[in-house]
Amino acid sequence: MAGERMLIAQITDVHLGFEQNNPDEPNRKRLDRTLAAIAALKPLPDLLLVTGDLADAGDDDASYQRLMEALAAVPMPVAFCMGNHDGRAAFARRFPHVPSADGFVQYAIEDYPLRILMIDTLEDGRHGGGYCATRAAWLRERLAEQPDRPTLISLHHPPLSTGLSWMTENPAAAWIQRLHDVVSAHDNVVALVGGHLHRPIVTGWAGTTLAVCPSTAPQVALDLAEIDPEAPDNRPMIVADPPGFALHYWDGERLITHFETAEDHNVLARFDQRLQPLVRMLAAEKKL
Repeated sequence: MAGERMLIAQITDVHLGFEQNNPDEPNRKRLDRTLAAIAALKPLPDLLLVTGDLADAGDDDASYQRLMEALAAVPMPVAFCMGNHDGRAAFARRFPHVPSADGFVQYAIEDYPLRILMIDTLEDGRHGGGYCATRAAWLRERLAEQPDRPTLISLHHPPLSTGLSWMTENPAAAWIQRLHDVVSAHDNVVALVGGHLHRPIVTGWAGTTLAVCPSTAPQVALDLAEIDPEAPDNRPMIVADPPGFALHYWDGERLITHFETAEDHNVLARFDQRLQPLVRMLAAEKKL
């Protein structure tokens, strides 16, 4: 499969059950809009990654049931990560087919040109991430067993300090150092893709690329000013921007990430006879 292409869609931070007694809650509507936008893509993605915070309360079986119902018509395979709002036991009751290792939702997807490792950064009782020695050993073994195969790592928590005022991590945290040591020791990792931050972010990390997908639930406001936990200042924190998703295009050599929103765009130009000369010129230039 070397050199073959593939297209991966990603959604994250669904937070179904934020309004537990409302089966028609806004987060479900936002999810449905996003899935409809992905299903309408041409070409259709080969795979959909759902990278955590699937439910808003990890012990709410009804939210995972609604997630299963929402994804039933998705015209591509779906793979999952655990987020800090999730519960492994409730998730497993509704999605028993999803593999696990050592009690964690970690598994390898081998069926595509790009190998994908889904890792579990859920740390019970903590909003931020976690990655213990057991999980790190599993990842080290998976990366070492196919050292020449391009591999994508999918996780929920971005392992870095983002500059955001309140949604960020301590880059010196033990779990981040542990994950960094594993990833940086293997040159077959083409990228990591994550969620958690409810914003699109791209950076370099551990010798590779880290791309963070915007959420289907409401987004986090962009604010890089320091925040004082003891002094509320009325700053915006959550904003009702459109739900977002990512498209990761593997061209056989590298991963290219695009971000999109699930909304009706105001189209200013279409491919008609007026724009045909421009398209012809650009097509000819690509052949040079």
